[in-house]
Amino acid sequence: MTARDDSPDLFEAPPFEQNPDAADAPEGTGAPAKPRARKTIRTVKPLSEAETKRAGAAKKDEKKRKVTPEERMKKMGLVSDWDFALHMPLRYEDETRIVKIRDLVPGYWAQIEAVPYSTNQRQTSKGAIVIVHVKDDTGTLPLVFFNFHRSNILPHGKTLRISGEVRLDMNGAPQMIHPRYALMKPGDALPTTLTPVYPVSEGLQQRTIRKRIDTALLDVDMDDPVPEDITVRFGLPGFAESVRFLHHPPAGADLTALQDRTDPHWRRLKFDELMAQQITLRETRLLQKERKAEALVPEAGSTIEDDFLKELPFELTGAQKRVVDEIRRDLFREHPMNRLVQGDVGSGKTVVAALAALRAVASGRQAVLMAPTEILAEQHFRKIIDWLTPLGLQIAWLTGKQKGSEKKAALEAIASGAAQIAVGTHALIQEGVKFAKLGLAIVDEQHRFGVAQRLALRRREDFGATPHLLMLSATPIPRTLAMSYLADLDVSVIDELPPGRQPITTKLFVLDKKPLIVSSILGHVAAGHQAYWVCPLIEESEALDLTPAVDCARQLAEALPDVRVGLMHSQLAPDEKHRIMEAFAEGEIDLLVSTTVIEVGVDVPNATLMVIEHAERFGLAQLHQLRGRVGRGSTQSTCVLLYDPNLSDTGRQRMRVIRQTTDGFEIAREDLKIRGPGEFLGERQSGMPMLRFADLEADAVLVETARDAAQEFVRRDPDGARRHARRWFEADAEFLGA
Repeated sequence: MTARDDSPDLFEAPPFEQNPDAADAPEGTGAPAKPRARKTIRTVKPLSEAETKRAGAAKKDEKKRKVTPEERMKKMGLVSDWDFALHMPLRYEDETRIVKIRDLVPGYWAQIEAVPYSTNQRQTSKGAIVIVHVKDDTGTLPLVFFNFHRSNILPHGKTLRISGEVRLDMNGAPQMIHPRYALMKPGDALPTTLTPVYPVSEGLQQRTIRKRIDTALLDVDMDDPVPEDITVRFGLPGFAESVRFLHHPPAGADLTALQDRTDPHWRRLKFDELMAQQITLRETRLLQKERKAEALVPEAGSTIEDDFLKELPFELTGAQKRVVDEIRRDLFREHPMNRLVQGDVGSGKTVVAALAALRAVASGRQAVLMAPTEILAEQHFRKIIDWLTPLGLQIAWLTGKQKGSEKKAALEAIASGAAQIAVGTHALIQEGVKFAKLGLAIVDEQHRFGVAQRLALRRREDFGATPHLLMLSATPIPRTLAMSYLADLDVSVIDELPPGRQPITTKLFVLDKKPLIVSSILGHVAAGHQAYWVCPLIEESEALDLTPAVDCARQLAEALPDVRVGLMHSQLAPDEKHRIMEAFAEGEIDLLVSTTVIEVGVDVPNATLMVIEHAERFGLAQLHQLRGRVGRGSTQSTCVLLYDPNLSDTGRQRMRVIRQTTDGFEIAREDLKIRGPGEFLGERQSGMPMLRFADLEADAVLVETARDAAQEFVRRDPDGARRHARRWFEADAEFLGA
């Protein structure tokens, strides 16, 4: 890249000014640092006066009606005895022993026996603060209470049992804030088990849920359907023993192993959960194979696939050819294909999808290609149009925002079969869309669709047969995640990039360096290249101090009068988006300022610089996708990440990973650690639970063990295996299959 003398060299970026490799936990606390809470940006339409009154009245009614503990527990999904038996503690408090005041450790929970001897009270604007000083034979300790009524003052001279977290005051001295306390009675013995602390909702007390769980443990039938020789082989304790142990660990139990969930009793629960999941997915796969699909066999004399390959201006990579062969083998069968094609950014998934669609067309059937966003769907549509209309095919375009006449024409073409291929958004699976002879459904970025939408595709039987399903993902799936959640899928991997692609260089700059990056763009454009500048917001937000895309485009246009600046965001009309992207692709725009609407699908080989402002606000998968918008040609490309030096722990972690690797699989593994499987697979859209106990990264070995054990269990005792699976996933069977 050519730059003027006063421009920074983007290939010589300074190191992190706030070192992302520094330790994340503050020194001296003895506890890990708490992640900074992320703010949520919402655009809220102001309520009308009538709506405000209704909302206020509803709130008053809710306050009047007392919500019962049973209702609160039901909201948490706790209904049956099994729900309560498997509602495990978050942590434990050790009330089995007494700690002397001199031995208290800041940052840790402890229980003491002490006598109050002094009480001070002062009034503040926020209410009364009461400080009660207590002592034992080793020292003294202040107990701090806010808004504490005078009548509740702890009795002087009486021995109390007091428990709570030990904290440091402003002078570095230990104290307890709002501890629990009880008057000691003659003969009071210490508990013999650790005290469980459960996840609860607001208004639900620990003693209430403890009592309900103890009742469930007495009533529930904890027979163990898993063959004993399997659990003995892996050194696992009994199921009933493990459940009871984790609810009430004995005095002296290893607190660290319990908190880390590495205790053998935790391993047993994780093992059972993972095995139940594998059995459920296996059942789902068998049910899928029982459904009928049309075998997609090309009609005699059809040359459309070969004609397409001859006209392509490039040769397919070996990986693309291998994946196309795997898809064709599936399409030849009379049960529905259920295949996921994953490939890193730029690996060429769209051409593979086009060839799959052509196999459906060559067999006298229709194909549909569905994308999660309109801009991505339109990118596919333009590419499919360019590739396939010269072959004499009609392509229909359908989205939710289409005008009446255009939409009606598309629906008629799809229903009559005149359109052999349909491309669009989730509008393609809405009520009223009928296909003449749908043979293949292709879903791009499938994890960004809700579970209900994915199920809707699997249930389509427009002409008496289930369509084959091909899913695409530019987010590589880590192996443990694939084994655990995608066991009912066949997975193909495009693990080869087209020849000539240059690796993308990633550089990091603090936001203070933004003026230098701006000045470098002039030289970049003068050298004949184009650039992206991505912002996280469209308009000004009071919640976050970020430069919105609209203001950013204006500022860049003012700072760079010789550079043609364009603006792209999701609120533009579809025609305007297309006009801007076409102008950028044709080289009529030098610098495209955008929100994440260009995250996937955009392919402009001459764009060789990507600047992402406030990069710490983006997820790893998003950063990797955005970075993949450059490096589409043979010219060396650069991605510049501008970050806020006040990074959260998660932001620091993301910056470290994205700087160190361009390997999509490595990024996916790290993303899984940060986000968890729910967000990674798109489960958050469904509101349903995923794995409760097992951690796919920490328990990777156990995932493989459970998978093998599940296969053995099903082979030896299919009824027992199903009974075991229902105990864990009865309500989620269809969800897991989605």
